This record gives sequence, structure tokens and C-alpha cells, in this order.
Amino acid sequence: MPAGHAFRVRALYRRILQLHRVLPPDLKSLGDQYVKDEFRRHKAVGSDEAQRFLQEWEVYAAVLFQQANESRQHSTEKASFGIALPEEKLNDFRDEQIGQLQELMQETTKLNRQFSITESTEPKS
Repeated sequence: MPAGHAFRVRALYRRILQLHRVLPPDLKSLGDQYVKDEFRRHKAVGSDEAQRFLQEWEVYAAVLFQQANESRQHSTEKASFGIALPEEKLNDFRDEQIGQLQELMQETTKLNRQFSITESTEPKS
């Protein structure tokens, strides 16, 4: 692995983890673990796959940076992070990647359920 490539990977990895600091604690924890796993999993891939991997994570970092800035500017509103995944991009995923997305979706919806509060209309006894 060329030194320039290794530097680029480490810099992107650090940048993403720094950007995760603006996320709610549970999403930060989930995101940090996911990033660590993905970067570890892609350590020994070929150069074409490595380039696609880095490009996608750079787009993620740019979007998160923009959303973090918007969140700071509109601090009175509830922060919103993430973007919809276009269907054409989803069609390019391998079965393994689809499985990872499903696991990630389950984890994030678990977090939402954990913190959603519903009021009961029945009086407490």
C-alpha cells in the first residue's frame, strides 16, 4: 500500500470519527463501531474496490459535515442526519452489503424505539 494511500485512509477514518461527535450518543456509538468494522474489513481489498470504498466514505463525511453545520446554525430545531439511499444505488449492492444494511436498519430502529415515549390514556392505579 503506497504511503499516500495509507495517509488518506487514516485521515478519512479520523475525520469521520470526529464528525460522529455531533451525533446523539447512541448513534455516535453505533456509527463509530460500524466505521471501525468497515475500515477493518476493507484493509486488504484490491485497488479498484479501495477507491470506491474511499469515495463513498468521503461522500458520507461531506454530507455529515454539511448536516452538522446546518444543525449548529439551526440549534433550536431537532437535528436531522442521513440521506435516503437511491434505489439505483441499492441495486448495485452485493447480497452481503444488503444484509449489513438490514442489520444497521434494525439497530437504528431499536434505538428509536428505545427512546420513543408514548403517553397512556388510562389513569394509573
